[in-house]
Amino acid sequence: MHPIEHLRYVARATGADPVALVSETAQALFGLHMEPAGLVLAARRIVERHPTCAPLWWLCAQALSAMDPFERLYELEAEIEKDATTDHLLDQMRDAQVLCIVGWSPTALEALVQRGDCKALVIDSFGSADNAVNALERVDVEAEVVSSEHAAIAIDLCDMLVLDALGCGPDEFLMSSGSRAAAALAYVAEKPSLVTARRGTRLPAELWNAMKDRNVSADRPWGSQVDIVPRTLVQSVVGPTGTTSASTSVVAECAPTTEMLVRSAM
Repeated sequence: MHPIEHLRYVARATGADPVALVSETAQALFGLHMEPAGLVLAARRIVERHPTCAPLWWLCAQALSAMDPFERLYELEAEIEKDATTDHLLDQMRDAQVLCIVGWSPTALEALVQRGDCKALVIDSFGSADNAVNALERVDVEAEVVSSEHAAIAIDLCDMLVLDALGCGPDEFLMSSGSRAAAALAYVAEKPSLVTARRGTRLPAELWNAMKDRNVSADRPWGSQVDIVPRTLVQSVVGPTGTTSASTSVVAECAPTTEMLVRSAM
């Protein structure tokens, strides 16, 4: 496949697993090694088409700030493939029998499948809970869809709330819609609440603010399919290197490569 066609395929992909999407994008960008001048434009198009996938922003920022961007792409693909976040989450949910999640939460779903004997209560987020429950039931993991109206009941019945971060800023997280309400309910109910933040989700303030602006309208914030969740609502963050307190400052995983934020004319 021609590199440009490969990039168009990646740009059009929706709903894909972030790890698979980053790997596919790295391979597509490497195809530009004979046309390196196109790397910045390609990065701009990728972040425009995937405004909620922080690992893709991380990948593009890392490549654009590297001395040898194409060698760095190989390294980044290996880094995200070796991400141990799920293993650390399994350690944290060792004693949990009922887990509460919101919508399609890739890291939490992976951990539930590996654990096998933990029930999942999946609070709906724009219809994605059905897909999550179907995926779990196919591998004999007990799971139930919970409407957003009954989220408080799910929080009361669970042992732990696990939320997947689409992106992390200095003091906030980008998550699926409904996550902020679930986090607030868990906070009031004094239930353990964890955020999974995989490799590449932690962005510098410049990129984080751009991600927020592209996903949440200041005039109609309720029109978005994502939530901005303050870190004060959750207890812990589970990442590639282990679990830390949510009060610990987020350290960005890439440089503020703002040249990729210029809107593409194409």
